[in-house]
Amino acid sequence: MGLLERIDARRRGSKRFITTVDDYAAAIAAFQYNGNTYPLTGIQQTLTGLKAERIGNSLEAYAQQVYGSNGVVFACMAVRSLVFSAVRLTWQQLNSGRPSNLFGTSALELLERPWPGGTTQDLLVQMLMDADLAGNSFWTVIDGDLVRLRPDWVEIILGERMVSGGQVGWQRLGYRYTEGGPYSGAEPVGFAPTDVAHFAPYPDPLATYKGMSWLTPVIREVQNDGLMNLHKRRFFENGATPNMVVKGITAANRQEFDKIVEMLEANHSGVENAYKTLYLTAGADATVVGSDLNQLDFKKVQGAGETRIAAAAGVPPVIVGLSEGLSGSSLNAGNYGQARRRFADGTLHPLWQNAVGSLEPIIAPPSSAPGIRLWYDARDVPFLREDRDAAAQIQQAQAGTMRTLIDGAFEPESVVAAVDAEDWSLLKHTGIPTVQVQNIAPPPEPGSQPAADNDTEGDDDA
Repeated sequence: MGLLERIDARRRGSKRFITTVDDYAAAIAAFQYNGNTYPLTGIQQTLTGLKAERIGNSLEAYAQQVYGSNGVVFACMAVRSLVFSAVRLTWQQLNSGRPSNLFGTSALELLERPWPGGTTQDLLVQMLMDADLAGNSFWTVIDGDLVRLRPDWVEIILGERMVSGGQVGWQRLGYRYTEGGPYSGAEPVGFAPTDVAHFAPYPDPLATYKGMSWLTPVIREVQNDGLMNLHKRRFFENGATPNMVVKGITAANRQEFDKIVEMLEANHSGVENAYKTLYLTAGADATVVGSDLNQLDFKKVQGAGETRIAAAAGVPPVIVGLSEGLSGSSLNAGNYGQARRRFADGTLHPLWQNAVGSLEPIIAPPSSAPGIRLWYDARDVPFLREDRDAAAQIQQAQAGTMRTLIDGAFEPESVVAAVDAEDWSLLKHTGIPTVQVQNIAPPPEPGSQPAADNDTEGDDDA
């Protein structure tokens, strides 16, 4: 089935607007109506049942003004990406709906070497970075290589979902990528939904077909953190002292006053002039106004903003190394372990599951056996080594439970199924009573004669 047929099949019988490849190329670039051309380059521009939706212009702004200039955001994203990229991608067999063994095939070479010189870690880092900054990450396969589609240069082509003559939302018909952006004048390229891996871990509540950046809700916190850093710099640039008011300067006119002020600024402002003695003429007085950093409790104020940024990133402050995470009992072994487990269970594992599910459309699964899915192998991730110890303890407890049940004369296969599914109703008994419940005759008392056997042959001899 070709590109146009796949798009038409998704429209489920609604009116067809695309009949040839040229029509599709023209449709994704612009629509002709009543002799006028209507480009699909803006956000939510609609015409004749189709809509092109951009993800927004946050990528470049967030990359330069947030990721590249804010240490807290950079640290949170670095921790997320470094641990996120440590897994291996593999296939997993599902046995009766339950996850089973992991295995690999040659089809995974595309993920292990996504482009010349690239690795799985490079792929996962770029996927998460795009999702963090733009809320979306787009990938496709071209000439045997995985190719990144810059998120803010991608438009999602949507069509009306028609049911019984009425519209019920929108359905995704494809993607349009324009090198340099929709307004660059470059020739757009269209892709079917099955040709693009779309990773959007945080869905936009107003547009479920695209994602949003976790930075969006805390952008004011990021701005406030930048203003606090600027405040600190200004504080030290002015000699590490609060603001001062000099009053009573004797000056005959405005020009003489400005000259005195200029002389004071030149000799007593800036880091180089810190702690210099200020000499004033008779009648002049210098008064300190405002508060210093200690009076403002600056560390506490800024630390609270850093914690809110880390919370939006799903990373506990102690994992990032923020000030509030490095105080009090946060560094105790138990507290750090709980923070690490929260980061792994609440942030990393959901991101891994979303990522492999998003990559599945462009990676052909092996057809030798049913119930195969693309999955991740986190057993060799150093950050999760303590989780491996906990898993070993669980397996040891399960092994003890299995032995107890098998000793109780339950069928071994049913024991494995019941423990694995945590469903005791799956247990099946062999019907053979165990030694503990068998009726065993007591031994004869000393001096007693054993019961005589019926000797039929003796009777015949008599």
